[in-house]
Amino acid sequence: MGYLPETMRNYLLRLGWSHGDDETISTEQAIEWFNLESIGKSPARMDFKKLDNLNGHYIRQRDDASLADEVIAMLGRETPARTLDAAKRARLVVAMPGLKERAKTIIELTDSAEFLFTDGPRTLDEAAAKILTPDARAALGRIAPLLAQTEWQAAKLEEAARGFAEAEGKKLGQVAQPLRAALTGKTSSPPIFDVLAILGKDETLVRLGTYAG
Repeated sequence: MGYLPETMRNYLLRLGWSHGDDETISTEQAIEWFNLESIGKSPARMDFKKLDNLNGHYIRQRDDASLADEVIAMLGRETPARTLDAAKRARLVVAMPGLKERAKTIIELTDSAEFLFTDGPRTLDEAAAKILTPDARAALGRIAPLLAQTEWQAAKLEEAARGFAEAEGKKLGQVAQPLRAALTGKTSSPPIFDVLAILGKDETLVRLGTYAG
């Protein structure tokens, strides 16, 4: 179900034991603090919303490399199992700071990282397909050459996109969302100019070229 071991230790402990008002109790703290006197007598109630929030906390606390390994392990349990080569794992680790801010389970984290696992054009989900209107695709066709001439760093790419948006009389979001849809196949992702930098120039231009009008 995508819950980390440290989350389950914390949550199961907290179901039947308390330490004041502390909800987040690390394994190290639990070992130090636990006592029989604080075991509760009231029936415990399972609260998945609270469990999800706690898991999100521990996901954000985890280092990026170990989270990448959790995602790879999740892929390995699929049927059929999927694997990532060293280059794709490295890409996943670099993207992890932006990915883990939003995820509450390893399943959510894996789903949000889907665009990193393979190269080439994305399959658009329903929301992304709606964003890529003929006008949006035409705009992608105009911005792609501009990006190709830009120094491939997130800040420089964002600066170029802002200039493009101003020249077109658009808000930055009206440029960023079609970029996100074309590059990830979805309408949510880590910051889009970080995504461009992580994917690299060649891969970004291949994906944009698929949907550019």
